[in-house]
Amino acid sequence: MSAVVVIGTQWGDEGKGKIVDFLAEQADVVVRYQGGANAGHTVKVDNKEFKLHLLPAGILYPGTVCVIGNSVVVDPAALLAELEMMKKEGIDTSGLRISNRAHVIMPYHRRLDEVEEEFRGDKKIGTTKRGIGPCYIDKNARCGIRMVDLLDEEEFSEKLAYNLETKNYLLKVVYGVEGFDFEAVKAEYMAYAEQLRPYVTDTVTVINEAIRAGKNILFEGAQATLLDIDHGTYPYVTTSHPIAGGACIGAGVGPTKIDKVIGVVKAYSTRVGEGPFPTELTDEIGDHIRRVGHEYGVTTGRPRRCGWLDACVVRYAGYVSGIDYLAITRLDILDGLEKLKICVGYKYKGELLNEFPASLKVLAQVEPVYEELPGWMQSISHIRKYEDLPVNARRYVERIAEVTGVKVGIVSVGPSREQTILLDKIF
Repeated sequence: MSAVVVIGTQWGDEGKGKIVDFLAEQADVVVRYQGGANAGHTVKVDNKEFKLHLLPAGILYPGTVCVIGNSVVVDPAALLAELEMMKKEGIDTSGLRISNRAHVIMPYHRRLDEVEEEFRGDKKIGTTKRGIGPCYIDKNARCGIRMVDLLDEEEFSEKLAYNLETKNYLLKVVYGVEGFDFEAVKAEYMAYAEQLRPYVTDTVTVINEAIRAGKNILFEGAQATLLDIDHGTYPYVTTSHPIAGGACIGAGVGPTKIDKVIGVVKAYSTRVGEGPFPTELTDEIGDHIRRVGHEYGVTTGRPRRCGWLDACVVRYAGYVSGIDYLAITRLDILDGLEKLKICVGYKYKGELLNEFPASLKVLAQVEPVYEELPGWMQSISHIRKYEDLPVNARRYVERIAEVTGVKVGIVSVGPSREQTILLDKIF
């Protein structure tokens, strides 16, 4: 038995979906432990792309139990749309299990997400407007609606009536927009309840019984370390815990049950939305990386900001999550660049920092300390053995391990499963 957590080490979009899909072949249970439909994982199988938002990547393996954990906020319409897409592709979804403790995204959450972001103006967060933040706010304010409530018409009706009274007042009086009709929302969500009822269960028991039975468990995080509500570049963060510790809270397992943590690192850096980005490239190299890497958000379609790899960020992620192995993705996107740079430190007011700044004011003013390495002037997407990679590509990978202090366990040279080089045993 082995329990493995996969996290993102940067600002998201590192290729976690591809790595989770690759590892899921050996997993009996795949658990999505936080976030919501604001996440986007792209998995390529047999030249076909699957864009997943709520479904765990293990859904593509027949017989795998796929869990949506208690810390995930579930948009029923979005989830049912994904399930329908899978069924059209002939993929069996009977292995899905949804936590009865997971909170439900309501229409007023999406509306509040939109109007609050507009209200912020120049201070906007860059939210996906999927209702994720407002749903987590209600969860922490103890007025949220959980899946177990959704399946109980009487309980759901009572909570919905109370919430609509307060949310409609807020929408009308503060933001000047229309609220929602109780009967219409109730009818819509009662229909969702009946469709989702077969999947809803006590997933804490499902996961822990699988651990006790000696099965392989894979925990899949959404977003990434620097988007963590506590440890990320606040306030430009998500409202949950994408770090490894979030797997314990979001799935309902003790920390002693976790065997390995895999940190996914894109071979360069990207960021979507607002906030400081020390290694951002606004020149032709940044444009080249964006174009070659098709760096546009899976969920929003927004162009991603691109920059050199920031080892300070990855090193910090290693501290926060206790990473055992790095999985370096998209190494092939750097093909053909004569020179590469890795940020190995920050200077602030002439002094070298020994910490990742909490202050965004400081982070926006740091001077990246770069190391320059030679690139490789050939395509590597066809290579399947680490020793066959160009010398300069291997040196780049090894330097990442050296400056972050974390071993490399996986190197990805393309989007497909077979374009993955395993350096060490994970399961």
